[in-house]
Amino acid sequence: MKLHPLCPPLLLPAFCSIILPAIIVLTTTGHSAAAGRPNIIFMIADDCTYLDMEVYGGQARTPNLNKLAREGLTFTRCFQTAPMCSPTRHNIYTGLYPVRSGAWPNHTCVYPGTRSIAHHLQDSGYRVALSGKTHISPKESFPFEYSNDFRNNGPGTKPLFPNLRKFITQCQSSDTPFCLFACSNEPHSPYTKGDPSVYPPASLKLPPSWVDTPETREFYAKYLAEITYYDWQCGALLSLLDDCGLRDNTLVIVTSEQGSAFPFAKWTCFELGLASGMIARWPGKVKPGTRTDALVEYVDITPTFLEVAGAEPRKLDGKSFLPVLLGKSTEHKTYTYGLHTTRGIINGSEAFGIRSCATRRYRYIRNLHPDTIFTNAVTRKEGDGKASFWISWQEKARSGDAHARAMVGKYHRRPAEELYDVREDPHCLVNLIADPDLAATRKELSAQLDAWMKSQGDKGAATEEAAHTRKANFGKRKQKNRKRKDG
Repeated sequence: MKLHPLCPPLLLPAFCSIILPAIIVLTTTGHSAAAGRPNIIFMIADDCTYLDMEVYGGQARTPNLNKLAREGLTFTRCFQTAPMCSPTRHNIYTGLYPVRSGAWPNHTCVYPGTRSIAHHLQDSGYRVALSGKTHISPKESFPFEYSNDFRNNGPGTKPLFPNLRKFITQCQSSDTPFCLFACSNEPHSPYTKGDPSVYPPASLKLPPSWVDTPETREFYAKYLAEITYYDWQCGALLSLLDDCGLRDNTLVIVTSEQGSAFPFAKWTCFELGLASGMIARWPGKVKPGTRTDALVEYVDITPTFLEVAGAEPRKLDGKSFLPVLLGKSTEHKTYTYGLHTTRGIINGSEAFGIRSCATRRYRYIRNLHPDTIFTNAVTRKEGDGKASFWISWQEKARSGDAHARAMVGKYHRRPAEELYDVREDPHCLVNLIADPDLAATRKELSAQLDAWMKSQGDKGAATEEAAHTRKANFGKRKQKNRKRKDG
């Protein structure tokens, strides 16, 4: 036996009697802990207003999620911080709020050296995979095992989810716990999946903030069909979990992401832009058929998963809601926060920054550029080919319809401050900012928003001006332009 140079011969007996048993114990307990730790599956939709899902009382049929809710815990007050795809994904995987991570605009990237849940769980012996939509950058901050099964496979795919099945069975055979993020591309526009005939347009009930036109109803029917398609995806993955015999040792969480691409949801800090559905199932740990009003945020997902996995706590913005999952607490947070920037999005206003702070009942919104007209992909002059119903809203407004005129005007122009009672008015139709009875609430939420922005290094309008520098390809473009000039 060749000795390590730092181990003198005379110390060998003592070394062997003390250190070797310890190594054996560590190796054994490490293997057992890995084998006994729970697996984690997180499923997420894409541009889905949670109130449109049957499981939350909506019109889109969700039989698989209805069943999951009966088997687990349904959250009624879950929120993301930024109502766009890319900031939302970065927020989930880093456990950091968007300005702190650097990923607050859309099509963006985190600051160099930022670590994600992939790093944290891999350090703890987990395999961590992501299947489907990504929208994150740079790759080195998100070292997942990638596949496209959850995005590309459909009801006719044979065999279904081959890469996911291989990943799961490999983890089983090696006694390695896993964490899988299954990321759908539905119901993101264009609405081409599912069966819209199940949703006759004339029979649909429209949200009160929408303008009732044939085009709106047609698009709504197609969108609802895509939610049902997402429900099928979730059911198919849950069936794969059952096939592999892993149901009992797996925490499953399903979410709806930010609101839909219809007005007053995605791209806004209104309630339905930031609110999300979330259902959790963990047999033997999470009580079946229960609901919670605890305030939780997407930024809390990474720290929650780390605690579930027994991993070391990290210095993150989020806070683990494991006590809520286990039924040990009915409360989690007092405030949730939101932000949005239009700079750099399709047809976005050059600068229209929005910030928000909310309690369970009230949402305060601060519009940093109230003199600017708010625009985005839906409001393009020629109409968005993926959601051209906006033209019909404008035409109805011009014809003199009072509701259409009010909704088009509300979407385009925002006051400096807004305050809504979201318990009574979830669609944020009545601005209560001038209500004297709510002056204390306005002051409280405004002060909380100021404190949060300061803690994040968010300088408001100045941060909005720098938004374009956070684009994933900003440095490359700058370098390319410099080469052209030099040439």
